[in-house]
Amino acid sequence: MAISTAIGLERVSRVVGYRLKPATFGNNTPYLPQRIAILAEVNTANQAALVIEPYEFISSKEVGDKYGYGSPAHQIARILRPRSGNILGGITTAIYPIKEASGATATTVKKSVTCTAATANTTHYVVINGRNGVDGSRYAFSIAIGDNAAAIIAKIISAVGGVLGAPCTAAINTGNIDFVSKWKGVSSAELNVTFDTGGVAAGVVYAEVSKTDGTGLETSTGGVTTALYSFGQTWNTLLINGGVATLAELEAFNGKPDPTNPTGRYVGNEFKPFVAFTGSLLSVKASIIAITDAAARKSEVTNVIVPAPNSTGFTWEAASNMVAAYASVSQNTPHVGNGGLSYPDMPTALLAGDFATYDGRDYLVQRGCSTVTIEGGAYTIQDMVTTYHPDGEIPPKFRFVRDLIVDWNIAFGWKIIMNRDIHDKTLVSDNDAVNVSNIVSPKQGKQLLRSYIKNVASLAFVADTTFSVNNMQVEVNGTNPARLDFYFPYKRTSVANIVSTDAAVDFAFSL
Repeated sequence: MAISTAIGLERVSRVVGYRLKPATFGNNTPYLPQRIAILAEVNTANQAALVIEPYEFISSKEVGDKYGYGSPAHQIARILRPRSGNILGGITTAIYPIKEASGATATTVKKSVTCTAATANTTHYVVINGRNGVDGSRYAFSIAIGDNAAAIIAKIISAVGGVLGAPCTAAINTGNIDFVSKWKGVSSAELNVTFDTGGVAAGVVYAEVSKTDGTGLETSTGGVTTALYSFGQTWNTLLINGGVATLAELEAFNGKPDPTNPTGRYVGNEFKPFVAFTGSLLSVKASIIAITDAAARKSEVTNVIVPAPNSTGFTWEAASNMVAAYASVSQNTPHVGNGGLSYPDMPTALLAGDFATYDGRDYLVQRGCSTVTIEGGAYTIQDMVTTYHPDGEIPPKFRFVRDLIVDWNIAFGWKIIMNRDIHDKTLVSDNDAVNVSNIVSPKQGKQLLRSYIKNVASLAFVADTTFSVNNMQVEVNGTNPARLDFYFPYKRTSVANIVSTDAAVDFAFSL
């Protein structure tokens, strides 16, 4: 055996050789890199050039240019990658575009404007899904004394057309204004349009004449199934549902960590699971738990229902806000919790409904729904949970998203060590005297595992290392001599989500 092969062993002529190769000597492993996947539709005008493949982006402009400004894909991108500030740093963000279904229709909101002659000079705003503008461009239009309905309609159409990121177009139609979503499909039905007069109506009356919801969702090539299966060997950790996937579709693909029969992305030879964030504007607990407390959903670990109670924004904006707030935490400090983080860019309601009280939030968490409060005009995260809450499991082992991120980090690091130090090495007995490289014994396997357990404990992922070390097992399989089996239990750390203090008080009877 030669400890250096910079010069081949077959060489005999006089020479000096030197070779440099990369090596890893430490037992520490990096955090699991977070990667955000986005399932979202694109604008109708961008369908002809649509390529059904993942697209990594670093700015919302890239997404707007490729998939259309104002599309769900662009709306999500502008929250994750705002024009000012870099809240995600180097975390990868990728669009998995969803094709428009054949025969799909757009949503049309028809508004009327009634005015004989405006009575004041003022400024009014179109408000589209809770926003009076996008990225600094406002849907503002000036009312001048004497303006009639026709003049005001023309100004409204110009105001909407002047905002590149608007999710809809505006056009006159038999004396009314048709606001039409820029994309087609069932998700476009979330479009809503109102007007803000700032308290000065100036004799102008706005009313909704009708709303025709969009229809259609691609279910074949180019649909949600195609997008999910294109994940392949890429480990997407955080998925934003752009209003196109059902919770059941996401659960079926992602699977779950069943102790005897893991499925989907939890299968042992793959193990690249994700959590999927789906927004909700609901504020009444009965409506919410009808989704999260369904019998079939209690044992699922995939979906996170992201609340923005009573918001008029799009549901996928809520999902994007929670991911935008949390992704850097899960990337850089995955051992910590997520309470107190605020949504960076979500139209916020004045009242939070059943989320406003602690009893309401506690009720919802116990039934599989994340919770927020409204503080300082923004939604503030209180609890981030999956729908997982099986009957009789106390506490539910996979309830908190943070806990899943910890579990995945532990798996990710150990897979690095298995691939680097164990896989494809020659198995030898603990007592054999061996003087060649690329070998591994059960004893060496135990040493590697023991060192790794101490490493994840130092990262505050695991507590009570003595328990893990004393109960771990490593052995060559009894029926397959080419197989080295490992088993180790660990006690996951927890976050102090609840802090309780009792204080005793009495009078001072003597001073």
